[in-house]
Amino acid sequence: MNHLITSAEELHKLYGTPGLASTAKVSDRVTTQYRALIEASPFCALATAGPEGLDCSPRGDAGQCLVIQDERTLLMPDRRGNNRIDSLANIVRDPRIALMMLIPGSGSTLRINGTAELTTDPELLKNLAMKGKEPRCVIRITISEIYFQCARAVIRAGLWDSANHVDAAALPTPGQILEHMSSGEAGGKAYDDEWPDRAAQSMW
Repeated sequence: MNHLITSAEELHKLYGTPGLASTAKVSDRVTTQYRALIEASPFCALATAGPEGLDCSPRGDAGQCLVIQDERTLLMPDRRGNNRIDSLANIVRDPRIALMMLIPGSGSTLRINGTAELTTDPELLKNLAMKGKEPRCVIRITISEIYFQCARAVIRAGLWDSANHVDAAALPTPGQILEHMSSGEAGGKAYDDEWPDRAAQSMW
């Protein structure tokens, strides 16, 4: 027997119609309440699409990871990273984006869908500088919809419960992963030992 779900009609039959609480929360702009959530969120996942496929990139900043320019526009400074520019390369070819924002200690998450463009406007770069270092570009996001997600996933995961935190020493380190993947040409213990100083010098 084939148990695959292959149509939207099958999905609607299985799940039914969403209640008012699932739809009334959707806005096409930043409300007073959603402003408070955005300003409390230092981390989000940025999803983009391009000819090569999909990408999801972690984005974090001191205080808040998005700056509200106006009720329909958000700014995300592109801080230092690995220079793969996967997300940025997708945006210049397909402007559609999605964001999932997390707030430490809160079960609520915030979802934003919209479009994005990249800008090197000198005034924006200057205003979004951190510790004297300007981002190389800014991701300017136009909101199409914004809404909170209920806390069930965060509660199930026990995300903020320290009893559920994993001992980092039990996990493979970036240096070990690189060493394995490159057959010893990159990574290793030296990579891990040098990481704290390297991160401190290149954080912004």
